[in-house]
Amino acid sequence: MTHPVLVVTNLVAPDRVAAFRELHAREGIELALYGGRSHHATGGVSALDIPHRHVTQRAVLRAAASGRYRAVLAGTTGRIALPAAYLGARAARVPFVLWTAIWEHPRTPSWRLAGSPFLRHVERHADAVVTYGPHVTDLVRRHGARRVFEAPQAVDPAFWSGGRAAPPAALRAVFVGREAPYKGIDVLLEGWKRARVGSTGELLLVGSTRSALPARVRAVGSQPPEEVRNFLRTADVLLMPALALPEFREPWGLVANEAMHLGLPVIATDAVGAAAGGLVRHGRNGLIVPSGDAAALAGALDRLAGDPALRARLGAAAQRDVAAYTTTAWAAGVSQALAAASHHRRQPR
Repeated sequence: MTHPVLVVTNLVAPDRVAAFRELHAREGIELALYGGRSHHATGGVSALDIPHRHVTQRAVLRAAASGRYRAVLAGTTGRIALPAAYLGARAARVPFVLWTAIWEHPRTPSWRLAGSPFLRHVERHADAVVTYGPHVTDLVRRHGARRVFEAPQAVDPAFWSGGRAAPPAALRAVFVGREAPYKGIDVLLEGWKRARVGSTGELLLVGSTRSALPARVRAVGSQPPEEVRNFLRTADVLLMPALALPEFREPWGLVANEAMHLGLPVIATDAVGAAAGGLVRHGRNGLIVPSGDAAALAGALDRLAGDPALRARLGAAAQRDVAAYTTTAWAAGVSQALAAASHHRRQPR
């Protein structure tokens, strides 16, 4: 029997399950889940039908070096999981594949001192690199990466596709994300207050638990995928107001895929990975505004609120454009990286 591929990640969000199923069907994988805080408004999945094991980050080294796996693939989350996976794969002399979402290295002093030099080393010396899209590919190639493959970010289209319910007469905008500074909720609320539509429309914050909110703004906390889908189905626009902070950039934002499958236009900032990576395109399937610019966000809201035909055109294009972002395409990209990594390791040194 062929040994599986060890995939090291913190947890599996509901919107990633279908993609990992596709990869398992292609390659045979085992997930090493080390836990930690979820980066998704819908949390993580506790019951998985994909082979998996729960480990500490330190135990990743032992697992990767065990010889039970034909390759190791690891993402960039966690404090020591990536170094442990990389060193374990090197000890076992099996291919190592980096799966990276970072399209600009953090600019904090600690990262410049320790994190960035190590990640640059891995980017250069991994047997292959899988990226979220062209925005990440550009960075790793500038850092010397070779054998780079893009695996387009994807959600399960069968779950997220379908008709939308008739939205209310006044514009309804939805934000989906956890409470984190880089998500830009404060700028969003300021933009909503400045917008003319803020006095007549409705803003729903899915994933937020805030209580002191302006009129016509409601926070509903974390929700399961079915409820997120229901909120999006009755909305006019998805808002993604992420900020470009020194310590973090929004890697992608899978909620963009989810909303676009439902025919929803997106207002995103230029600090959103889905915009930098080419999915959300200004004037085609959404509107892109500068990060941190509440006035620009207000203007985009009012533009869509006052032009139902524009909303319909952008939403229809969004549904067409996201159709290529499938879990099958994601798994195919990862498989290409694994094949290239294995071929590279077999070459004479």
